[in-house]
Amino acid sequence: MRIARTPEFAEERERFRLRHVCEECAHHDPDLDECAHGYPTTEHCRAYYDREARGDLVFCKEFELR
Repeated sequence: MRIARTPEFAEERERFRLRHVCEECAHHDPDLDECAHGYPTTEHCRAYYDREARGDLVFCKEFELR
């Protein structure tokens, strides 16, 4: 799912400690640094959100909190 990145989301992400990146997903293999289902992770990983200041937020349909 793609949604527009907004300052409101950034604030809510911090305030509510929202978890949505690959590294927080039960399907992420930390040893291989990839998705166990084979999905691309570029737009879902923590580094992408820390690095990119604009663009869409991309949420994985398979995300499952650890």
